[in-house]
Amino acid sequence: MYPPDAPTEPMNEDCLYLNVWTPANPSHAKLPVMVWLYGGALTNGSASNPLYSGAQLAKHNVIVVTANYRLGVLGFLAHPELSKEASYGSSGNYGLLDQIAALQWVQRNIDAFGGDPRNVTVYGQSSGSISISALATSPLATGLFQRAIGQSGGIFEPIELFSRFSLAGAEKGGEEFMRRNGAATLAQLRQKSPSALMETLFNAHLIVDGFVVTKPPYQAYRDGEENNVDLLLGTTADEGEVFLADATVAMDNFEQTLAKHFTQPIVWLMGPKPGASDQEARASAVAFEGDMRFRWDMWRWARLASDAGKRKVYFYQFSQTPPFVPGDKYFGKGAVHGMDMAYVFNNLEQQQLSWTKADENLAAVMSSYWTNFARSGDPNAPGLPAWPAFESSSQQALILNELITPTRTPNVARLEKIDQGYSILRFVSTYQYAVLAVALSLAGAAIWGFMFVVRRTRRR
Repeated sequence: MYPPDAPTEPMNEDCLYLNVWTPANPSHAKLPVMVWLYGGALTNGSASNPLYSGAQLAKHNVIVVTANYRLGVLGFLAHPELSKEASYGSSGNYGLLDQIAALQWVQRNIDAFGGDPRNVTVYGQSSGSISISALATSPLATGLFQRAIGQSGGIFEPIELFSRFSLAGAEKGGEEFMRRNGAATLAQLRQKSPSALMETLFNAHLIVDGFVVTKPPYQAYRDGEENNVDLLLGTTADEGEVFLADATVAMDNFEQTLAKHFTQPIVWLMGPKPGASDQEARASAVAFEGDMRFRWDMWRWARLASDAGKRKVYFYQFSQTPPFVPGDKYFGKGAVHGMDMAYVFNNLEQQQLSWTKADENLAAVMSSYWTNFARSGDPNAPGLPAWPAFESSSQQALILNELITPTRTPNVARLEKIDQGYSILRFVSTYQYAVLAVALSLAGAAIWGFMFVVRRTRRR
């Protein structure tokens, strides 16, 4: 399950269901609609997790929909034979197609619940937010939502440099998955039970398949081909703790720790210094994990959208430390990945912590911001701390904490370093033959110069 402390639910291949919450006493017809896409690394999660109950948000005069989509191998397996079977000539991304089908269902049916199909906000966290970053550029999702809220998840890295994200690379991965299952044909693979398939290692991820995702999202935004939607984006302050919670990080294993999660060129170009102590080394590694996995993507997404100038963008950092107790895995770890969700849904009681009045106040404010944004594309309203729009020049963000304050996006220098590293990788990939030719020319010139000096020395 996701989050890990969510109650266990029965699993079934017949899973494409959704849930709808409406206000008990709606003030008027044609209410804003919020469609939630859960996270869980495209492998775990459920729309019926009690944490995602829309009952509290619906009190703000909105309609809330939580939708299931296929996960893991059943949601993202590509294979050449599957591509041949499909009328659109590709495979994989079935989970994204499920999300699109849910949004199409909303367009057809939400009017019967009092909702406005022309005022739909899709929102999600982690891989749900990553999915939204792809939907925001997908031609198949054009017009299905007018606003999007992304919480800790986007896919703006140069994925074109990694073959597994292409259709051909994903199909090759599908062939390897078939072999690991001892199947020679699709028919044999389909005879396997869903549980047997899920027991076999499979790395679920989105695919630039030319149908659902026609370009990497970064390129789509740069080419002005994104869907025209308002955006509210952000992260938690201590995202990276989840990925190093069980790791011992010290100065003497700092580089090895980073190398377990990131390729050597990335560590070399963008990696931080360990600092002067083991404590600093751990803090540095945690910050890098959070920046690389979430914070840079959300910041880059905000900048791309802001530079496009089509719609407003709002940016936040959730910095509230939940009331973890000694013995809890994340005690003393801060605002870890995923802890903003209980506040957004105003469902603090769904997680067994000793919530304070400050937590309850923040949950009330955040649920108001989210529903205000769904209503009008602007989270601001009388009685709430002012939230300035994000622009690349000012890079204003709202810190969501016991004290809610607008400020420049924290730690921008770290994000800019990652940005520069990705720019270098993109440049080298695009002009790799030219770069190689220049490198060889320089090497040749250096060798010639060395030989010239040697000859002159010998003559003397």
